[in-house]
Amino acid sequence: MTFFDDMKTSFKDVEIQDNEIPTLKFLEASESLVTLFDLLGSSAFSVVQSDMTGNINKVSNKFLSDPEGCATLQKLILTEVKEGGKKTATQGLLWLTRGLQFTAVAMRKCIDNPDWELSKAFEKSYSETLSKYHSMLVKPIFKLAMKACPYRKDFFAKLGEDLAKVNEQLLQWVVALENIVQEVMKFFDSGNYGKGL
Repeated sequence: MTFFDDMKTSFKDVEIQDNEIPTLKFLEASESLVTLFDLLGSSAFSVVQSDMTGNINKVSNKFLSDPEGCATLQKLILTEVKEGGKKTATQGLLWLTRGLQFTAVAMRKCIDNPDWELSKAFEKSYSETLSKYHSMLVKPIFKLAMKACPYRKDFFAKLGEDLAKVNEQLLQWVVALENIVQEVMKFFDSGNYGKGL
């Protein structure tokens, strides 16, 4: 058994249909991703986890208030735009997607650079993704978390004993995650839905 076998929902289970992403499956896969940070074993990552969990909850609350109208992430955003007022779930989705992108980039760097330690992959990912959105107060907290990464071999051992299987599943998961992040970001850009959020 590997970490990916234990996931309730993997991003590769989230099927994009007509460029739309089913909200419930996306939320389940995002919840499963948050547990990945447990394997990093540092309390420094609790800030990342709580941030992502808070944003999952914002999207989830909106979905539960109107499961049909918010059946896909795209419909959820359009529903909030139409309603006017505060776009709590849209903001939550935007920040959650940024967190997912950070994770996807870090894990992609781990795959593409087998000689890199996790701290290097996460530090590079942070500077390419989340760093530009964070204030001077938040940046040191995240940078501390990056430095607290476990050794690569210890982290991969936690993912599963069968390293060949782990590497195969990790690649499938990252590819699916990258596709979903790209699709969500594309939709945000198409209507400038993230403006001011």
